[in-house]
Amino acid sequence: MKTTPFTQIHQDLGAKMSPFGGFLMPIEYSGILAEHHAVCEGVGVFDVSHMGEFWVRGPKALAFLQNITSNDVSVLQVGQVQYCYFPNEKGGVVDDLLVHKMNDTEYLMVVNASNIDKDWAWCVSHNSEGAELENASDRTAQLAIQGPKAILALQKLTDVDLSAIPYYHFVFGRFAGFENVLISNTGYTGAGGFEIYFAPEYGLKIWKVLFDAGEEFGIVPVGLGARDTLRLEMGFCLYGHELSDEISPIEAGLGWVTYFTPEKNTPSRAIIEKQKAEGVSKKRIGLEMRDKGIARQGYDLMDTEGRIIGSVTSGSISPMSKIGIAMGYVETAFAEPGTEIFVNIRDRKLKAEVVKMPFRK
Repeated sequence: MKTTPFTQIHQDLGAKMSPFGGFLMPIEYSGILAEHHAVCEGVGVFDVSHMGEFWVRGPKALAFLQNITSNDVSVLQVGQVQYCYFPNEKGGVVDDLLVHKMNDTEYLMVVNASNIDKDWAWCVSHNSEGAELENASDRTAQLAIQGPKAILALQKLTDVDLSAIPYYHFVFGRFAGFENVLISNTGYTGAGGFEIYFAPEYGLKIWKVLFDAGEEFGIVPVGLGARDTLRLEMGFCLYGHELSDEISPIEAGLGWVTYFTPEKNTPSRAIIEKQKAEGVSKKRIGLEMRDKGIARQGYDLMDTEGRIIGSVTSGSISPMSKIGIAMGYVETAFAEPGTEIFVNIRDRKLKAEVVKMPFRK
């Protein structure tokens, strides 16, 4: 089991620990509900050092990214970040990721922790352009400091004007006394805040000074449990739930990061291009429970006649609205907001309604 620079701190704080993506990670400290509210109303810190970081360099870097990712990387400006995915060869998704542009010949990809080995193998095997690839995952630590008061705590530790970093942009700067820290405004939870990337040996000092700086703002550590509820409330796809090798990105609603410029030759381009043009037979939806109950992953979704029309991919009680919310896939005819559907919860057909996401406004 892999660890992060902060694993011992999590254990000392009494966090509930569990394996995730090959790492021993904190699931919760004081409780998912309390941690969720702390992020929405104040500031919380996530250890996301388990995420993967791949550098792409050289004169062929852009050509490689254009042919392996779904988005149009050519439009990126220096200091800008782009959300996209790796299409696989059968119309599904290898992983979703972020691409950071350092300069015209250097980019940083950030991939999901559970897919690091899979993604690295995919990039290496599809590097027909001859770009220079480096897997820096084990040499990169990352913290996500999230919530409306995150900027107040972070600004005490850097001369970089954080308010001047637009959404989905980043800068390198001095942070907590360390040089060359990447500070990114990429919305890990949708609650505002920043992600910082740094050398693992900086980790313990950064954690200490960060919590010292944030004490007056009620800063707390947050686990993966609240990560899931925060992302669900925002309607963000989570790999292994809303995205997989078998789920089409068009079904998932990722047409907005799917481009087919003439120079792009992504795997399964013909399949995805046809789906984007002609439509798909099922779609990702958000739903709110109208009867009392929680729609969990794998539960069947039904029409008024009891016919199975789809299934739940993520579900919980919303910590903010106290309503049962979920995402899932249904036949396209049932995907319109306002449509009444039912969730099969332990052989009980409970009423729900398709709603527009995000759930947290």
